[in-house]
Amino acid sequence: MSSALASRLSLNAGDRLHTTGDRRGGCRLEAMDAKISDLTVASTSIRADVAGFWETATDLDQRLTTVENHVAVLPDQETQLRSLRAKVTDLEDRSRRDNMRLFGIPEYKEGSDINTSLKNLLPELTGLVFSPPLEFQRVHRIGHLHKNNPRQASSIITCFLHHEQARQTISAAKSQGPFSLEGH
Repeated sequence: MSSALASRLSLNAGDRLHTTGDRRGGCRLEAMDAKISDLTVASTSIRADVAGFWETATDLDQRLTTVENHVAVLPDQETQLRSLRAKVTDLEDRSRRDNMRLFGIPEYKEGSDINTSLKNLLPELTGLVFSPPLEFQRVHRIGHLHKNNPRQASSIITCFLHHEQARQTISAAKSQGPFSLEGH
């Protein structure tokens, strides 16, 4: 009896399990399929995100490499820039060495041609005799004309054509001290 009862119990238990499996098993499989499907979609989305991050990381790596290459060259360029600035300063100084600035020459003194007027005035003031004759690249006044007060004359800038004439004139002006022209 015990074996018959045991076989019936196992059969009844099997039936129940089988019945339970049919009723709930189908729902469970559908739920698992839905969850697997959701996981597959999430996994695909994560893969796409990782691929996008990988592409961004690769792009950033390339950009960083480019920046590092540019930064590596900066010290050389800074040295070159310092050298070029020194050259420009030297060239500016050399271009100005033939310039002379004159103050206090009344504006009515030169007439209409300041160039010719200075060619006559500078030898007279310095006592120098120029050979070849005194020549200028440029001569012009700086600032505005003072028509109301002729004693307040704007300064004159001269750029000598010959360096030797500029050196002689500037040397004479330094050694003789300030010049006076008609009390100005």
